[in-house]
Amino acid sequence: MVHVTEPLVPRMQEFGTTIFAEMSALAVRTGSINLGQGFPDTDGPPRMLETAVEAIRSGGNQYPPGPGLPELRRAVAAQRRGRYGLDYDPDTEVYITVGATEGIAAGVLALANPGDEVIVFEPYYDSYAATIALAGAVRRPVTLRPDGGRFTFDPDELRAAVGPRTRLILVNSPHNPTGTVFTRAELEAIAALCREHDLIAITDEVYEYLTFDGAEHIPLATLDGMRERTVAVSSAGKTFSVTGWKTGWVSAPAPYVRAVQTVKQFMTYTAGGPWQRAVAYALENELDWVARLRDSLQAKRDRLVAGLEAAGLAAVRPQGTYFVQADIRPLGFTDGMELALALPEKVGVVAIPAQVFYDDAAAGAHFVRFAFCKKDEVIDEAVERLRGLG
Repeated sequence: MVHVTEPLVPRMQEFGTTIFAEMSALAVRTGSINLGQGFPDTDGPPRMLETAVEAIRSGGNQYPPGPGLPELRRAVAAQRRGRYGLDYDPDTEVYITVGATEGIAAGVLALANPGDEVIVFEPYYDSYAATIALAGAVRRPVTLRPDGGRFTFDPDELRAAVGPRTRLILVNSPHNPTGTVFTRAELEAIAALCREHDLIAITDEVYEYLTFDGAEHIPLATLDGMRERTVAVSSAGKTFSVTGWKTGWVSAPAPYVRAVQTVKQFMTYTAGGPWQRAVAYALENELDWVARLRDSLQAKRDRLVAGLEAAGLAAVRPQGTYFVQADIRPLGFTDGMELALALPEKVGVVAIPAQVFYDDAAAGAHFVRFAFCKKDEVIDEAVERLRGLG
């Protein structure tokens, strides 16, 4: 037998198959209800879908321009201006990516040198850690902890995370997986450090429309001195329930957009043209549909939280996103990974163990994440099954 040494470069060896792929495969294998991966089980606005079909049928199937279709870049610029008062030149300060994940990855790869430090708030979306490793940079986590019914950070811990090699801070709000929407005061604390230490912020704003109970999404770029040092990333996937379209964008000062483009053009060059055309239409015409989606998701959140609590779990009610963090200790469990792997066989439900989103796994070991972006009957059946845990 030929002996083959591990071919994967050392900096990526801590990363295997993503937890989402692993748990979704487990759901299929066991026939479980999948409240793990955050994708809706209904489609987006019908007219938006038809616009994509029309684009395919009318010949829009070849490479679009590398920076993205002009109509989508104009629509993104108009959205940032109309919703937040942020002015971006669609020709030089908006750039279309293959989803927000690629926009964030291209931003980190373009702006972080090997050995530079990148601050992330943990629990963090799993691609952040992998992207930082690909750049040869070093992640510096700041832990979000429950306080007053939501997750937040200690400003002193954030300040202590900044060192002489700190280059970037990655800010996700509304935050996956905790559901926190950072307040203005929290964002001001972040902005103050960016200004003081000349840091660049990369903001993941994919859930910008999906906030509940009056919580307001405030882009970091709107704060004093932050537009010129912020690379803002968002996408169509969550806003319009088309996660499979992988159509995202970067809004930033022209030098940062050029840096992102320099990297991204050698990964995927451009993003799918029909989806771009349809998303441009949707940004201009379907925000009423998005408002109804938000209302629907708030009701689904309440439905899932009530069900989790009835099953004996302690749910932290999210201010935004698709997800609820549930504390498993009231039922006598302490290891979220162990429980998540057992849930499909125990009760036929799949969730995500939150500890995989932490450097300090112990801080998240007692949480599992459930998604509520599902049909009501799916949520109801899942929580009925979860009652079997008690």
